[in-house]
Amino acid sequence: MPYEVLARKWRPQIFEDVVGQENITRTLVNAILTGRLAHAYIFGGPRGVGKTSVARIFAKAINCTRGEPGIPCNQCRSCREITAGNSIDVQEIDGASNRGIDEIRELRENTKYMPSASRYRIYIIDEVHMLTLPAFNALLKTLEEPPPHVKFIFATTESHKVPITILSRCQRFDFKRIPLPKIVAYLEKIAGHESVDISTTGLSMIAGEAEGSMRDAESLLDQVISFAGQSVLDSQVPEILGIIDRGLIFESSSAVIEGASLRCLAVVEKVYNQGYDIKEFYRALMAQFRNLLISLIAPGEQLIDMSESDRDEIRRQAEMAGEEKLQVVLNFLIAREDGLRFTTYPRLVLETTMIKLCSLGDYLSFGDIMKKIAVLEERVVSLSPEQPRENGKTLSEAPTGWSPNDKEGTMGEVDVGETPMGKEKIKEFGRADLKDPSDPSDNGEKTWEDFLQFVFDKSKMLYTILKDWHLKKLTEDLLEIESGNHKFSSGYFEEQEKLNQLTGYCRTFFQRDIRVKIKVKPQESKIEEDRASNKTKNSSATVSVELPPEVRDVAQNVLDLFEGKLINK
Repeated sequence: MPYEVLARKWRPQIFEDVVGQENITRTLVNAILTGRLAHAYIFGGPRGVGKTSVARIFAKAINCTRGEPGIPCNQCRSCREITAGNSIDVQEIDGASNRGIDEIRELRENTKYMPSASRYRIYIIDEVHMLTLPAFNALLKTLEEPPPHVKFIFATTESHKVPITILSRCQRFDFKRIPLPKIVAYLEKIAGHESVDISTTGLSMIAGEAEGSMRDAESLLDQVISFAGQSVLDSQVPEILGIIDRGLIFESSSAVIEGASLRCLAVVEKVYNQGYDIKEFYRALMAQFRNLLISLIAPGEQLIDMSESDRDEIRRQAEMAGEEKLQVVLNFLIAREDGLRFTTYPRLVLETTMIKLCSLGDYLSFGDIMKKIAVLEERVVSLSPEQPRENGKTLSEAPTGWSPNDKEGTMGEVDVGETPMGKEKIKEFGRADLKDPSDPSDNGEKTWEDFLQFVFDKSKMLYTILKDWHLKKLTEDLLEIESGNHKFSSGYFEEQEKLNQLTGYCRTFFQRDIRVKIKVKPQESKIEEDRASNKTKNSSATVSVELPPEVRDVAQNVLDLFEGKLINK
């Protein structure tokens, strides 16, 4: 007896054997049980997920003479003929090779005849999107009002190419990619019946390469067994299928995260010598950093298809890198993909890209910088050696919930001379309840200082930004504010999300709709000159280390505040 490949031998014969499409099979079974059979169905989805198999099972189920409703017996004449593919009443047509109007006209003429030995005459057209437009038009009338003994089942991998006039006349079912765990479980079942010794890790590699296609997974397993025999080692699977070794991918991501340029070059050397396609390796590296980022953002969700041991290593590397750095690395890889795709020397591009990734170092977003500054301010206030007293208590002993603008127990009533930082430092920290007499909102109603107090309770970071800004105008429907002298805060509200947050706080606090107008004050040369002169006078508070431009101003402000100095270790 000739050998039958696994993909054909293990093709589902009843609805219960179909893997990963439970919602579709349940709907079809219920339609059979209730007699709600449509005249035309269209099955769309990726390759190898069971579209044609479900069409055959459905054809057997509605024509079976022995089995229970919805469960074909696979023993009667009709079931055996449909399984063998030689049934007169169930015709499978390849839409790619029978795509012309003449073939469709012939099909339309044949629909007039009654089935020879079955209940229904069924036409299964595979890859129906390959039909020409005239062929589709010739099918329209018959498809809309077919004879009662005729059923149409269309299968396609590209549903968007089927004319809407056809789709509107069919019941549409969209097949999904089969999840990796379900493919692995089914392959384990096949391996057990075929007496093949292969580990779950090896099956996971095969299932991952199949990309959600059960037919591809079965074909790959067949290929592996042909090479390795009845006992398959994990190390043989990547070699047989040409899959990039997972260990090499993990080594690459680890080297990038740790900033080890030499290890990155060694990895590229291995990729080149082992004959892997460099562009395919680059794609796998992008997928690896995507998995690292997903493991931090959604650790409880099943969004990563891999074995449990790989998940542990993914979590370890992700926690080592941090979310911000992973985002930077992934964005960098995406931006450089076109350069690798069109280059004539992909190895050079891959090497330079990985070396650049190693030199990125630690990355802080603007939000992280502001959070760190806010924490530093709180620590300085709490650790100040001379804390002003009020009613016999230091401010560090103030009750929980104390904020910079509390009307009681604030430093606005403290003699400025009692503090080492002086009035200006106190005001910079936002702990002085000093009102500007020219403030246009000082009219006995809710004021700008009251709003800052409200923001302080809601978002410490937003308060840290706003305390450097100046109120220009506050009316019934307009709040106009102007940026301060710090460059790092002037661009904060360029992001629409941040502006929406401020608008929402205004609406909540003032209890009316207020339009927020942002005015960014240009950085005057005098301010820069004053800052330069201050740096000259206080050499100990000068940034002596080269820093990126986006953090240099922030670092200088922190150094000015603490009268510190940044040095290389």
